[in-house]
Amino acid sequence: MIQEPVSSECPAEPEATRREAGSSESSRANRGWWDRNADDYQVEHGTFLGDDRFVWGPEGLDEVEAELLGPADELRGRDVLEIGAGAAQCSRWLAAQGARPVALDLSHRQLQHALRIGGTFPLVCADAGALPFADSSFDLACSAYGALPFVADPVQVLREVHRVLRPGGRLVFSVTHPLRWAFPDEPGPEGLSVSASYFDRTPYVEQDEEGRAVYVEHHRTVGDRVRDVVAAGFRLTDLVEPEWPAWNTAEWGGWSPLRGNLIPGTAIFVCARD
Repeated sequence: MIQEPVSSECPAEPEATRREAGSSESSRANRGWWDRNADDYQVEHGTFLGDDRFVWGPEGLDEVEAELLGPADELRGRDVLEIGAGAAQCSRWLAAQGARPVALDLSHRQLQHALRIGGTFPLVCADAGALPFADSSFDLACSAYGALPFVADPVQVLREVHRVLRPGGRLVFSVTHPLRWAFPDEPGPEGLSVSASYFDRTPYVEQDEEGRAVYVEHHRTVGDRVRDVVAAGFRLTDLVEPEWPAWNTAEWGGWSPLRGNLIPGTAIFVCARD
């Protein structure tokens, strides 16, 4: 097979590496990545996520069954902040239960998809580390794989959420299960053997030819996550590790039925603001 020559103007594939990346570099890189990749993300995963479902992760755990924010009939009239909302599928489900959600995301392009799908709730483009809301503005906060895996200072984000929640409020957030960082991000058998130290917190960085980060993801151990929650003033009330259900035959990146039946893929932290 003869391949056509590659144009010299085509951008090179990013280099994957492990190196330090601070808050401003991580924020800048991830804003750009999500703006560039939002269209493909919604095409690839939009059917699984739905337009108005509240799914906590690739396992498919649905808030309808999980009730991690509380019984659905108790959400009516509650002010809810969704952090890292993407196309605001979770906020749309919350609005259908009678809640008053606000969908926040770092990516303008992701929020354009929220506009495309529709909804009557506010959309806010902002960094989760500097929430543009007054103290005690919300009853509940939630984040399904939003913001926290991508920030260099998760305690700052959690403190901001603590600030905008009212006393008695609740935060629930899901992230990649920390155990996964010790395994290759592959859905098949090659993803079942430990290849790195679970205790290595060095961020995963994709960078361009000039060494500028274009995507950053940060690793925290389970203990780190618990300490972050406590340092921000929350009380951890539950840690949910969804099992892979028999009905879910989908592969999503490194998540798959094969791996999901053997090792956890998602960790969900349920936190109280006393």
